[in-house]
Amino acid sequence: MTVGAPTPGPRPVEIALLASVFVVAACGLVYELAAGALASYLLGDSILQFSTVIGAYLFAMGVGSYLSRFFERQLPAHFLRIELLVALVGGALPATLFIASAYTPGAFRFLLYALVFLVGVLVGLEIPLVMRILRRNVALKDLVSQVLTFDYLGALAVSVAFPLLLVPQLGLIRTGLLFGLMNAVVAVWALWLFRHELRQYAAHVLACAATLAVLLAAFVGADHITTLAEDKFYQDRIVFTAQSPYQRIVVTQGKLGHRLFLNGNLQFAERDEYRYHEALVHPVMAAFSGSGPRKVAVLGGGDGMAVREILKYPGVESVTLVELDPAMTKLFSEQPTLVALNGASLKSPRVKVVNTDAFQWLESTADTFDVIVVDFPDPTNFNIGKLYTNSFYALLDRRLSASGYAVIQTTSPLVARQSFWTVAQTIESVGLTATPYHANVPSFGEWGYIIASHRPWRMPTSLPPGLRFLDLPSLPLLFDFPVDMARVPAEVNRLSNQVLVTTYETEWGKVVAH
Repeated sequence: MTVGAPTPGPRPVEIALLASVFVVAACGLVYELAAGALASYLLGDSILQFSTVIGAYLFAMGVGSYLSRFFERQLPAHFLRIELLVALVGGALPATLFIASAYTPGAFRFLLYALVFLVGVLVGLEIPLVMRILRRNVALKDLVSQVLTFDYLGALAVSVAFPLLLVPQLGLIRTGLLFGLMNAVVAVWALWLFRHELRQYAAHVLACAATLAVLLAAFVGADHITTLAEDKFYQDRIVFTAQSPYQRIVVTQGKLGHRLFLNGNLQFAERDEYRYHEALVHPVMAAFSGSGPRKVAVLGGGDGMAVREILKYPGVESVTLVELDPAMTKLFSEQPTLVALNGASLKSPRVKVVNTDAFQWLESTADTFDVIVVDFPDPTNFNIGKLYTNSFYALLDRRLSASGYAVIQTTSPLVARQSFWTVAQTIESVGLTATPYHANVPSFGEWGYIIASHRPWRMPTSLPPGLRFLDLPSLPLLFDFPVDMARVPAEVNRLSNQVLVTTYETEWGKVVAH
């Protein structure tokens, strides 16, 4: 080489293959994230599911990388075929798992890990093959650095876009299919780049065309696929669905009226939700004498049902509803049928809606409240479990007035007895008095609540007129615990251990298993 001569730039084929590495990495991570998200939605305990899915996927990639050594000839043809397989299997992974959860729930876990392993092996084959193709013309040190750079950039792009853009806008099924199409485009790209090296060119063209056609058809019909799975899963007619960054929201209508599901878990049934919400709200609201509480906060409860009950007290001046998911409050503020269910409570001038994380809100607000209603979902994963820790209840303590009461929905003391009393123990660990009670809600069974306060709770002497469930003679019965629900020793649920999540999964898992 002549001294001072310019270094030749990368050839178009090298640029194209490095761009393919970016796409391949992005697609592989999407399939991994989609599998983890679906597993956490349907199996609970998001940390466990994501950990096992990621572990299985990385192991499978290692297997694929090892197997790549046996591909010696016709590397472009092998790369093209693998891309098409990844496009089909990976792109269809969310749709396949979604349908399996509805029609063959017993096989879901096996199918989940089988597909994750298969996709992982195929993705593990991709990068080594690209590197060996590029090695023809690129020095090893430059090859490794360039491939890894584009690999990591693709992963970074998807890790940001997946929760913030892709899932909220497209949903899991369309997201998977979109990236399957991107894998297929990479295959078409390879088809053109290596058209002079491919022996069975016409067959490869046909395979690319067929793969694109299948994925495009599935992408267009994704709503029908979702409906097919959800109609079977929920049984009743689905009247509304939405995928937010936080959860999948489904509202159904059937013999039990409207029902709300979040990530497949029932939140209320129109037939008996009044039992749940009257029991949740009125024991603390009615315990105040005189004009009653003035300032009330509701944490969770984006459906507005608890707010509806609170507004039955004319002395209430303001209600602050803190709900993480704006899609929930929007739905229950605008959808006519659901607005009728909550009595248009979210539209009341006395109600202020704040869409933020309740933990962070308690840390940042300086306000104190006479009543705080805590209506979070059950602690099925560690993200929700943090809202049942002593750290959270310490913040709750600071926001509760000296004479105020907080009430926390606390799962079933019959089915999840240990979990229920873990919450009571955790509340008491921060110096609050815990007063447990329970009510029968047919859709849920025997359900539990705990009042937290600085002073002993006192039995109400009056209740608002028109209640359908609670009355003064029967109210004391809610605070009586028979032997099979009586208190048992329990640990404090801390951010550092989150024992409640594990206990909850174990107790409810026994019910699901039967």
